[in-house]
Amino acid sequence: MLPVVAFGLAFFCLTLWCAVAVARIRELPAWRRFLPLALFLIAAGASLLRAFHIPEVANAIAFPLNLAVVVLSLREIRIRRQHGQEGHRTAQEGNGA
Repeated sequence: MLPVVAFGLAFFCLTLWCAVAVARIRELPAWRRFLPLALFLIAAGASLLRAFHIPEVANAIAFPLNLAVVVLSLREIRIRRQHGQEGHRTAQEGNGA
């Protein structure tokens, strides 16, 4: 039971970190910045339904939404890093380095 709880907590922290990291990217339009955070909050709300003995909704919605948050966030972070590296290469080529 403890490994399952540890995995769930680690996945929750990863999801939260990804959503916040994308929300801090100022170059993105507002809807793309806050979509992962909104999906995370919806998933957290669905998970809280377990406390009211409605696990069906949580089982059907929470994990897929959290997975979508991680996938979308990592995609946005990867795109940002690629653009940052291209800009760095362009600056180096302009300086003759």
